[in-house]
Amino acid sequence: METHKTSLIILILILIFAVIHSGGAALRIKAESIMGPRLWRLCFVFLSLPSAIILISYFLAHRYDGIRLWNFQGNNYVFMVVWFLTAISFLFLYPATYNLLEIPSVLKPKVRIYGTGIMRITRHPQAFGQIIWCFAHTLWIGTSFTLVTSIGLVLHHLFAIWHGDKRLANRFGEEFEKFKKNTSIIPFLAIIEGRQEFKIKEFFRLSQVGILIAISVLWWSHQYINIAVKTFNSSFLSEFFN
Repeated sequence: METHKTSLIILILILIFAVIHSGGAALRIKAESIMGPRLWRLCFVFLSLPSAIILISYFLAHRYDGIRLWNFQGNNYVFMVVWFLTAISFLFLYPATYNLLEIPSVLKPKVRIYGTGIMRITRHPQAFGQIIWCFAHTLWIGTSFTLVTSIGLVLHHLFAIWHGDKRLANRFGEEFEKFKKNTSIIPFLAIIEGRQEFKIKEFFRLSQVGILIAISVLWWSHQYINIAVKTFNSSFLSEFFN
């Protein structure tokens, strides 16, 4: 498959994921009033999860496509930097684990404003977790395909920052404006400016321990990822996109 074609396909997959994810967030209030928060959350998960799996699988299968822009693989210092940044990105990416049982609707899903833990650093941790992840993996892989993928994901999350603030402002009004004054989009800016304080004890939670365990499992399982991706790609993705 031509390299320009795979780059175009990954951008289309990112766009589909973005429409489902951000579109679902925009429709949440209206949808919950019609079908209830639990049923809407399940519908949202059943739509967004497959799109995310296909996106990730396609990226892994084609990450070395295109032009090799640089090659730092084999450099132990870069290797450690990449893994350190990846670990940090996971701590930013998954604050939703604080309310893990709401994801499968075991507990009633709620929209809330909370300003503890990672939110003291940035009120958009998932966006910056994705940006850090993109930087680390682009640095390590070094291909034009990965660079295009990272640009697409970063643009989606920059939109999500604006869209997220807009939704919360419309829903919570003055409460969000107060929250906005005490937090920052840029990590650590509110802390540096004295509008917020860093409390390390808020990070000692079982959910964060779970993330650290997940990072360790991912480190160990990387040796098997190529085999799984090649199998998935040959059995499904190649037929679907060829």
